[in-house]
Amino acid sequence: MYEDIKKRVFRQNEELVKRGLVTLTWGNASAIMREKGLVCIKPSGVPYEDMTADDMVIVDMEGNVVEGRYRPSSDTPTHLYLYKVFADIGGIVHTHSSNAVAWAQAGRSIPAYGTTHADAFYGDVPCSRSLRAEEVKTDYEYNTGAVIAETFKGKDHNAVPAVLVKNHGPFTWGATVEKAVENAVTLEEVAKTAYLTEGIDRGAARVDGYLLDKHYFRKHGKGAYYGQKK
Repeated sequence: MYEDIKKRVFRQNEELVKRGLVTLTWGNASAIMREKGLVCIKPSGVPYEDMTADDMVIVDMEGNVVEGRYRPSSDTPTHLYLYKVFADIGGIVHTHSSNAVAWAQAGRSIPAYGTTHADAFYGDVPCSRSLRAEEVKTDYEYNTGAVIAETFKGKDHNAVPAVLVKNHGPFTWGATVEKAVENAVTLEEVAKTAYLTEGIDRGAARVDGYLLDKHYFRKHGKGAYYGQKK
């Protein structure tokens, strides 16, 4: 059962490795079947080279395994929390990609310095606050989801479909798991170029608002014209 979504989620987990965003087993991608109230996610700690589509795990919205022979990713409670509070997203990705992690470890949001950033993210990619000791000791992964949601309070999670969890790493999301992976790829490139920009000029100015608008809205929204008509 659920073979189609297992294949999709497996392929996107493989894509994270192909794109150089995952080392060892440090990452996961998931997709939600909202009409069924179920989530498909990779298994915990299984080497990517050994995984197959059949190894993907189906859980309900409380994290109970519905189908699968492995335990789901340890980050499953974070994914489930985000699916509940961001009710229109269809896929989530978490990695420990080097450049995004560097910004997270520095506790800094990634500034919007140019059009590469603006093509995907409408403004800075925020970094969350540190989790408190009690949040780490009790329900750590659940509280990671909660601190992400807190970071986006009053913000549009679709306009900036990414976050850095301080001292941890990036999470991205999208309408589909495929889009969430694309956003993870873009985020890592943006993190890299922002780092290089500050290496050249620590006082570099953010992209002008009108240029940010142009690049973001030519790809997003009713007036988008980038690419081909579907």
